[in-house]
Amino acid sequence: MIVFPAIDLKGGQVVRLAEGDMDRATVYGDDPAHQARLFAEAGSRYLHVVDLDGAFAGEARNREAVESILKAFPGHVQLGGGIRNPVAVDGWFDLGVSRVVIGTAALKDPQFVKDMAKAYPGGIVVAVDARDGMVATAGWADVSDVSIVEMARRFEDAGVASLLFTDVGRDGLLKGCNIEATVDLARATRLPVIASGGVKGIDDIAMLKVHEQGGIEGVITGRALYDGRLDLAAAIAIAEA
Repeated sequence: MIVFPAIDLKGGQVVRLAEGDMDRATVYGDDPAHQARLFAEAGSRYLHVVDLDGAFAGEARNREAVESILKAFPGHVQLGGGIRNPVAVDGWFDLGVSRVVIGTAALKDPQFVKDMAKAYPGGIVVAVDARDGMVATAGWADVSDVSIVEMARRFEDAGVASLLFTDVGRDGLLKGCNIEATVDLARATRLPVIASGGVKGIDDIAMLKVHEQGGIEGVITGRALYDGRLDLAAAIAIAEA
């Protein structure tokens, strides 16, 4: 199982939001590249980066910060936030991103995701962000009438690498990861699932690890790391055991 430490970018700074609310941002630093190096030094070979401004704007807003992270981090960088057309996808892969996360566009233009998954085998992750079981889009500002399982099944045979499931109501709140909903989604689809939202400590990592064979590929954690509630090296040790 992979532990993805998260770097969320807003105005070039490293931040964490509460429930995806841009007005409830906590700033943890103004040097994203330095943060990426710290995660690498702790043993991380994977990184999850989100251009929060881009998620709302529908196009890249923190390109310089992402480029600095790519230069500083020696491992694999998974990037999301406002990536909604082939030119954007091509551009990020050309810069060295390992996987691209597509959320809003996956709901509104499924064929775009399928085309990108064909062009970049194993390189496309579909974000399934949920409020009360329904898919949320546009930086989680809008809630659709599509269920997370229905959304996931649309891409089972498309060649996407995995699903990234976030319980928006828990994200950034340290309430604990929604293990049950994550595992249920993994059981309902043939695609691997990455858990996200609400991780508060080592117990979340251990509980997800129990379900690894059931389709849990990894877990994304942010605030728990920045607040010192979760030791990254310890989390990686459990995940890779």
